[in-house]
Amino acid sequence: MPETLPVTIIGGYLGAGKTTLVNHLLRTSNGRKLAVLVNEFGALPIDEDLIEAQGDDLISIAGGCICCSFGSDLSAALMNLSEFSVRPDQVVIECSGVAIPSAIVASVSLLDGFKPDGTVVMVDAETIQDAAIDEYIGDTITRQLADSDLTLINKVDLVDATHVERLETWLTTLAPNARSLVAAHGKAPIDMVLGLGVNSRESHQMGHADGLFESIALACHNPLNGVTLAIKLTHDRMHVARAKGFFVDETGALKALHIVGRRFEITNAPANAPLGIICIGLKGQFDGDLIRAIAKEAL
Repeated sequence: MPETLPVTIIGGYLGAGKTTLVNHLLRTSNGRKLAVLVNEFGALPIDEDLIEAQGDDLISIAGGCICCSFGSDLSAALMNLSEFSVRPDQVVIECSGVAIPSAIVASVSLLDGFKPDGTVVMVDAETIQDAAIDEYIGDTITRQLADSDLTLINKVDLVDATHVERLETWLTTLAPNARSLVAAHGKAPIDMVLGLGVNSRESHQMGHADGLFESIALACHNPLNGVTLAIKLTHDRMHVARAKGFFVDETGALKALHIVGRRFEITNAPANAPLGIICIGLKGQFDGDLIRAIAKEAL
C-alpha cells in the first residue's frame, strides 16, 4: 500500500456492545471507507440493510465499507486488504470478548503499511465493576481496561447519572491513559471513536485470556422456542456468560438471540444468517451437557 493505514482496535469483555458499536460506525461512516476485521465472521451480525453483497468471508457494505474475518491469522487478513480494488480509509479490528488488546496492537505494529491508531475498550456500565473483582474474569477485565486509549461506557440507559459519574471516577484508576465517553446502544460519534491518533506503546500485559473460557455450539437445525431457551440459559446454575446466534422459531421466522449474563434479547435476523447458537462460560463452571439438554427441552 502506498500510504500507511490507521488501525483502530475495539475491545471489551463479552456482551459489552462491540458488535453494536461496529454496526453504528458502519451506519454513520459518512463516506469514510471502513474495513472491519472480526475474529469469527458468522459471529458479527451486520445490520441487514447495510449489506450490498456477501461471500464466504467478505461482506460488502453500502458506502464502500467491507467486513471480513481473520480467524487465527490477523496479519494475513490485513495484508490482503492491499488486493481490494477500493482502498479503505480506516481499519477497525473487533477483538474477541476475552482478548487482550495490546497483543493485537503489537501484531499491527509489526506490519508495513499499517499503524495502530488507538484502542477503544467497551464497558458495560451495569456490570463492569462487579466483573472486575470476579476471581475468574477480573484479571481479564482489568488488563483490557489498562490497554485502552478510550473507554466507551455503554448501556448508560440501564443505570442512573450518579452511577455513571462514580464509574467514570473508578475508570481513571484502571485506565489511567484513557479518556472516557458515554453511550447508549453503542451510539458514539464516529469522529470520537476513530482517528484517536495514538501510536502503539510498549505493553507489559500481552497475551489472551481465552484459556479461562470454553464454549459449545448448539446446531439449532429444528425450530425452537427462543424465549424458553433464553430463560433457561440465563439461570444462575447455567453459568453462561455470553451466548449469541440464530435460530428458527415455532412460526418459521429466523431470529437472533443475544444473552449477556441474566439479560437476553431476541430480534429478527438477516435472511441468510447461519443457524446455530454459541454459548460461552468459565471453565470448571460451564456444563456443556446440561446446556445441550436444556436446548432440547426448548424444541
